[in-house]
Amino acid sequence: MKTTTLLNREPAVWAGLVAVAVQFVSAFAVNVSADVQTGVNVAAAALLGLLVALKVHDGQVAALTGFAQAALALGLNLGLDWSADKQAAAMAIITVVAQAFVRTQVTAPVPAPATRAVASV
Repeated sequence: MKTTTLLNREPAVWAGLVAVAVQFVSAFAVNVSADVQTGVNVAAAALLGLLVALKVHDGQVAALTGFAQAALALGLNLGLDWSADKQAAAMAIITVVAQAFVRTQVTAPVPAPATRAVASV
């Protein structure tokens, strides 16, 4: 089984690189709390999941909505002040748009069975 890669590296390598970069920046450049570091790492992992799903053409809606949830969580962690209603509305529209887009890109793996006309008695 061939491993999916992004720019010739496994997604775990990219996730590790982001984690190390966030820790380095936090230690030497900008004072970043552990919560923000976690949020950035979660968003990066969700982005990698989205990219892998798009590359292998599987689970795109789940990956896109998961990425959107992670980005929203990061935004809230960084000070985005949205009510629960606003958050739910944003996620709903993202989900609907993702489903509508993917629906146009997907074909059934097998043809639909032929339908027969039913004669009335």
